[in-house]
Amino acid sequence: MPDTPEPSTITAPEAPQYVRWFRHASTYINNHRDRTFVVMLSGEAIAHSGFAAIAQDLRLLHSLGVRLVLVFGARPQIARHLADHDLPSAYHDHLRVTDSAALESVKQAVGVLRLEIEAQLASAPLEASRGADLRVVSGNFVLAKPYGVHEGVDFGYTGSVRRVDRDAITNHLNKRELVLIPPVGYSATGELFNLSFETLAGEVAIALGAEKLIAFSDKPGVLDASGQLLRLLPLQQARAQLTAGELAGSPALRACVHACSGGVRRGHIVSYQQDGALLTELFTRDGAGTLLLSDAYESLRPAQIDDVGGLMELIRPLEADGTLVRRSRERLETEIDRFTVIDRDGLIIGCAALYPCPGASQQSGEVACVAIHPEYRNGERGDGLLRHLESLARSQGMERLFVLTTRTAHWFRERGFVPAPIDALPAERRSLYNYQRNAQVYTKPLV
Repeated sequence: MPDTPEPSTITAPEAPQYVRWFRHASTYINNHRDRTFVVMLSGEAIAHSGFAAIAQDLRLLHSLGVRLVLVFGARPQIARHLADHDLPSAYHDHLRVTDSAALESVKQAVGVLRLEIEAQLASAPLEASRGADLRVVSGNFVLAKPYGVHEGVDFGYTGSVRRVDRDAITNHLNKRELVLIPPVGYSATGELFNLSFETLAGEVAIALGAEKLIAFSDKPGVLDASGQLLRLLPLQQARAQLTAGELAGSPALRACVHACSGGVRRGHIVSYQQDGALLTELFTRDGAGTLLLSDAYESLRPAQIDDVGGLMELIRPLEADGTLVRRSRERLETEIDRFTVIDRDGLIIGCAALYPCPGASQQSGEVACVAIHPEYRNGERGDGLLRHLESLARSQGMERLFVLTTRTAHWFRERGFVPAPIDALPAERRSLYNYQRNAQVYTKPLV
């Protein structure tokens, strides 16, 4: 009889990557079901060769139970129609000036584009379409009014949103239909107005109380001054950058700021040039673009000296049970500029710190003191803090992060950190290692 290895020595084969991904995505699938997402597509995105794949991904979201409202723009198509008829394209403050001749081009371009979008949404592989029929509806869901004269410019038939028919849209969503909203609105007297599609997308998301506004962009998201992707962008920071004019040319960011300022909890900016960016953003922890984080009474910001008392209240219980290393008030005051906090209406409900470690062969940073108030742990606040620290580390030229932990190893492993020996620590940090505490070391590359 041949020798048989002991059961303990038999190693089960690792699951295929798609199985591991599906297990990981199951949480997001459940979280997104029956939620309303407003998706904003520019005319450039629809004209891009990758739009057919985006349409397939939208069908997939619908089949998973997501309630979808699609708001689209038509700027390049309108401009092309005007050029074909030797008519000028006039803009002022990011808005098209629409005279009577331009309005005809708006009607033509928007009408054709609507039909093309519906055709793409109806198109799917036979296997994918079985049991997942998608009905697309459109209509006069938006009441508009003239934008009027601004800074001496008469905008003609350019309009602004007066009201979004929330009840009508909701009725269609309740019937499992995708609602398609073109960038036009109607007045009570029967006039048609050309609308800014990014403003319209924000207004629709606000009116519906949508969970998310997802805006497609030609870039992977919002980039910092060095060209690095900002994976997490607090609303206050985004609003300040728009006000300063740094990112004023981004319709996707303008739409997300508008929506989040009006109560929409999340704004996502993803690239229409990256195949699968929408699914990657919604069903993976790291995402593919920029997440704009908003809560009516909540913000993620750098810590200030006045936050020391709130930080102490937050971390003292975790220090007492050995989860965190004890820090004196004096040390917190000295190191306060290393901390990022989540402020909820004046209460510090989350914190994390980033300590650079110069002199190593790789530019490294230590993630430390990650804590979320017990009453606010059911959410993505810890992920938001970590994503912010990773963006901050990249902007400072760091190539990897490490963390020392005794109680939260699995949380960090689920977010891309891997076990490492103590020797992997930078020399300066290794000399301070507390062998009595016996913390585990985990690292994560940033490049």
